[in-house]
Amino acid sequence: MTDLRAVDEATFDEVVLRSDKPVLVDFWAEWCPPCHQIAPVLAQIGAERNDQLTVVKLNADEHPAIAARYRVMAMPTLILFHHGEMIWAVVGARPKARLLKELDDALLAAV
Repeated sequence: MTDLRAVDEATFDEVVLRSDKPVLVDFWAEWCPPCHQIAPVLAQIGAERNDQLTVVKLNADEHPAIAARYRVMAMPTLILFHHGEMIWAVVGARPKARLLKELDDALLAAV
């Protein structure tokens, strides 16, 4: 997929819920074409915003319990967590500029 860090049942709580900075989780699946389309965009955002935001991926087919916990029904689903709480979510791929705007708005609202 990309060079984004993958999380699973063993690492989700530590990496996502206990993070000091906001974490964007990409719930994806191998069979999902839009997931593969948005993956390079998420990798770019992760690299460009590394000081403000962590971007990780979670294969929803391999880890259905976590996907179910956050009611992920379609992919890709992006969920932004801050201080262990889900603060924003979106289903479907987005152009990079739109995604950054939505992320920035969500982060500002959370402060």
